[in-house]
Amino acid sequence: MHVVGGYDYNEFAYFHENLAEWGLTSPVPPVERFFVAVDGLREVSGLRWGDAAPELVLVHGGAQNAHTFDTVALALGRPLVAFDLPGHGHSDASPFGSSAFRHHAADLAVALPQVVTPPLPLVGMSLGGLTSIVLSASRPDLVSSLILIDITPGVDATKSRHITEFVNGPKTFDDFDALLERTVRYNPTRSVSSLRRGIVHNAIQRPDGSWVWRHQQHPAVDVVEPDPGDLWDMISSIPVPLTLIRGMAPGSVVDDDDEAELLRRRPDATVVHVADAGHSIQGDAPLELAALLERLCPRR
Repeated sequence: MHVVGGYDYNEFAYFHENLAEWGLTSPVPPVERFFVAVDGLREVSGLRWGDAAPELVLVHGGAQNAHTFDTVALALGRPLVAFDLPGHGHSDASPFGSSAFRHHAADLAVALPQVVTPPLPLVGMSLGGLTSIVLSASRPDLVSSLILIDITPGVDATKSRHITEFVNGPKTFDDFDALLERTVRYNPTRSVSSLRRGIVHNAIQRPDGSWVWRHQQHPAVDVVEPDPGDLWDMISSIPVPLTLIRGMAPGSVVDDDDEAELLRRRPDATVVHVADAGHSIQGDAPLELAALLERLCPRR
């Protein structure tokens, strides 16, 4: 536990809420936070679930953090690693900014062998999915299979407008209630308790009492990330099994054209539809996602 601003934050004190909300009775496994160096003094952080060798790797979406997968990890009950992308959660910022997925992939390529024994299944949601595409194409030796959660290279600003509108909102909030109110307004299908818990993990209270999202606590950068290249071409070149898990409820950013192009590029790919989930499948349908990952990621 440590004090941030005016409140005590123990990131491991909320798992009982995840269990209760989704009717899980499984025991909470050992969970620890780790930090590994990726570039000089810059570190990437994450959560290690279980005390055995990790069996899969989870990478969250933009403006999220590793705790977005807490319920999934609890339902799986398997040893795994969930990363905080650079500039998110407890990871240091990237010099290219929090959305620089090409550079994030390079960081994860350095971080992964320090915390897991590759290759392992790589599960990437949204921004984490784009990062995982680049990583799988550039370092296939680290990845045994790629699972994308509601993301393809075809997702553009128009399709994701409802998400970027929320993420690009106010930089600071006067109090916790103001932050919660906006979050509830943009996530009407989620329980207030889950959103409150998410904010506790994903925001920081400053000494003056105001609140800021963790991904917005870092100063803005002007360094432009190099062009990562054509991600569809990367999809075609990835030599490991590929699965797309697509939300079918309002809020998903993947459309039929995206799915068709994925299958044109990778006829061997698997596509799974989750009827009652939007973009954040780990939040809307975590038990269904856990069951899918159990099937798609063989135990060691």
